[in-house]
Amino acid sequence: MDHGENPVSIELQEPAEPVPQLLKLISSNEVAGFDSIMQEGETPVFPNPTNSSQPNGHQRKLSISISMPSSPTGATSAGTKNVLFVQDNAKGFKNGVPESCVGSKAKPKGVKFLSQPMPKGSVFGEGANMNQNPNVKKFKDKRFDSFKTWSGKLERQLTNLRGRQQESESEDDSVRPSENEALPVDRYFDALEGPELETLRASEEIVLPDDKTWPFLLRYPISSFGICLGVSSQAIMWKTLATATSTKFLHISLTVNLILWWISVALVAIVASIYLTKVILYFEAVRREYYHPIRVNFFFAPWISLLFLAIGVPPSVASSLPVALWYVLMTPFLCLELKIYGQWMSGGQRRLSKVANPSNHLSVVGNFVGALLGASMGLKEGPVFFFAVGLAHYTVLFVTLYQRLPTNETLPKELHPVFFLFVAAPSVASMAWANIQGSFDYGSRIAYFIALFLYFSLAVRINFFRGFKFSLAWWAYTFPMTGAAIATMRYSSAVTNVVTQTLSVILSVVATLTVTALLVTTILHAFVQRDLFPNDIAIAISDRKPKSHRRWFNLNRHGSSEHNADIDTFLKFANGDAKDIEAALKISSAEAK
Repeated sequence: MDHGENPVSIELQEPAEPVPQLLKLISSNEVAGFDSIMQEGETPVFPNPTNSSQPNGHQRKLSISISMPSSPTGATSAGTKNVLFVQDNAKGFKNGVPESCVGSKAKPKGVKFLSQPMPKGSVFGEGANMNQNPNVKKFKDKRFDSFKTWSGKLERQLTNLRGRQQESESEDDSVRPSENEALPVDRYFDALEGPELETLRASEEIVLPDDKTWPFLLRYPISSFGICLGVSSQAIMWKTLATATSTKFLHISLTVNLILWWISVALVAIVASIYLTKVILYFEAVRREYYHPIRVNFFFAPWISLLFLAIGVPPSVASSLPVALWYVLMTPFLCLELKIYGQWMSGGQRRLSKVANPSNHLSVVGNFVGALLGASMGLKEGPVFFFAVGLAHYTVLFVTLYQRLPTNETLPKELHPVFFLFVAAPSVASMAWANIQGSFDYGSRIAYFIALFLYFSLAVRINFFRGFKFSLAWWAYTFPMTGAAIATMRYSSAVTNVVTQTLSVILSVVATLTVTALLVTTILHAFVQRDLFPNDIAIAISDRKPKSHRRWFNLNRHGSSEHNADIDTFLKFANGDAKDIEAALKISSAEAK
């Protein structure tokens, strides 16, 4: 080696003592004076310091401080070596060794190195477990904040209380979409397809991740109250079987009604509690369901379930109900009907000819159920009012659905059971009018015969109900079958013979088997296959239309004002009729300016 150069020697020094066990338990920034960062201009202190007042030309020792790694594995590496770079002729060193250590048997003390602070959670074993825990990953996922009631603010406050580092508000605001305004109804028709608007179009995107399973509450739809409708209507049917004069020969005990009624009460309480939790934590998802042109009909289901519980209450529980209960239960119906029926009549995107669907029967049948309960309590004017409102809108809805005005398309096989909702309204209407009039007269019989004909016209089409996939919304279509069985028992009590009695038994058995089969199927999908609640795509559509990529060819490189005016005019009428496009193409460039 050329002696003219200043050779640099590297000495590896073993640390005087191993890394303390304390570093594995707590972070370095919690110990006062343990972890300090050297400020600019400070001079490191060595075991044998030299006089700081030295000439500028004097060669000073060069030191490098190696930072302690912030990873968990770095804290446990016992073989870490301190590296000290010095020049051979530096003062205070001889052959790369401090003069204070020459002639001494003791090893020179290692130079104290400075380390960077280790963040919390990086202690050995803790960070790895947190990264591997899927629950922690889901908790940290910010893509669901737009649907949370507090938009993640409560979670950030709890994070601060646990001592975690708070993320900047700007980052959260950047990933959070606009949520102050509800989606317009035309976005649902543009982004979704299918008779119930639950299938996402190929050109659309959703605001929630589609590569993972969403939180349970986001996947819990309002149609879950259909389970309550099916079970609570069974309680009414078995009560009628035990008390009707035409079915006394069966000797049915009221104990069955009592058991089913308590099961219905527990089921309504559980379903309502879960959905109320969704309202509290994910209000944006509930609001999107309410503005959905089809899902809004299922908001009648909770109140219909409560009406069923009031009608099917066992005599051992309550012989009579207070009249005030009827006004309490019917007030939400009146508010919802003023909103929904007004939209049907006023026109726009929510007019009936556009949003008509068999699920609209849920918004109509509640009028007849309320009239049935009110008449059984001895009320007159209120039940007649709701009966008249329901009759008028059922007539319009019946004609609209029969003609299939919205799409003129046949329903897919998965939605064939929804046709049984045609049976619900006339069945309940026949019983409601019988309670209002005091007898099963000709008005009640007309409504009952309509329901019976619709029931048989669907029942004989066996192939019509094959080869479709199970859906949770089917539960809303079980109570029409139960309603038809109850109406048949009421008719059999007025016209008692072998035919009517046999028909009552057959329809009751069919309704019971249907509800039992659906109950078993629901349990299998919920606990075995675990696909009862898939991701609810209908509430996750974007509030903006996807950008269409258009390429214009055969244009000048820089373009001209005439070409630009023609393009703007064409795009303006691109979504119109064919004659509008032709008219737009005929507009002269001078007029386009």
